[in-house]
Amino acid sequence: MTESATSRGEQTRELILSTALRLFREQGYGRTTMRAIATEAGVSVGNAYYYYSSKEHLMQAYYDHLQEQHRDAVAPILSTEKAFVPRLTGVLRTWLEVSAPYHEFAGTFFKTAAEPTSPLSPFSDESRPARDASVKIFRQVVDGSDLKLPADLEAELPELLWLMHMGIVLFWVHDKSADVRRTKALIDRSVPLVDRLLRLTRVPGVRGVANDVVGLIRSIKP
Repeated sequence: MTESATSRGEQTRELILSTALRLFREQGYGRTTMRAIATEAGVSVGNAYYYYSSKEHLMQAYYDHLQEQHRDAVAPILSTEKAFVPRLTGVLRTWLEVSAPYHEFAGTFFKTAAEPTSPLSPFSDESRPARDASVKIFRQVVDGSDLKLPADLEAELPELLWLMHMGIVLFWVHDKSADVRRTKALIDRSVPLVDRLLRLTRVPGVRGVANDVVGLIRSIKP
């Protein structure tokens, strides 16, 4: 395949994805069909299915795209800031910024993603690439920070922070306050609490509890 053909293919892929996301926002995920996406994008239905085999495949592409945007947006924070609180706060708030265009659509989409057997669940095997990319960002948050933690806890912390992030995302989905003010307040007030709890794990009397928590996490992980 020539370079120009590859470029055209990528442009078509991006056009189909951007069209699908717009229709998902305007019409809702459940009401939008692959045929409608193809028609709106000006491509054949067969061409749409060539690039994306289903609506679920389109949403996985959205997950990946969102993670790429988030990774690029947080790079300046992670390269310059060493204190744990502003690092984690910056990463979580930046996710709100890159996700802002999809806030209204997120509510209707969440009904599908919340189903445990759905491939769109953030915990599904299909979502693993996006999930791993997000956990990697939280690994950078921990590794480049001023936190000093027991080794076992440090190893598990990125996934715990990702789970915290998922809780914040759920809160964000239902947040109708202006400029998602309540979600921002949740981030700003919860991160310092997490920081204080983590730093307490260096205290000898608390370290045993931290070890028990790590043991619990590892016992229930798949």
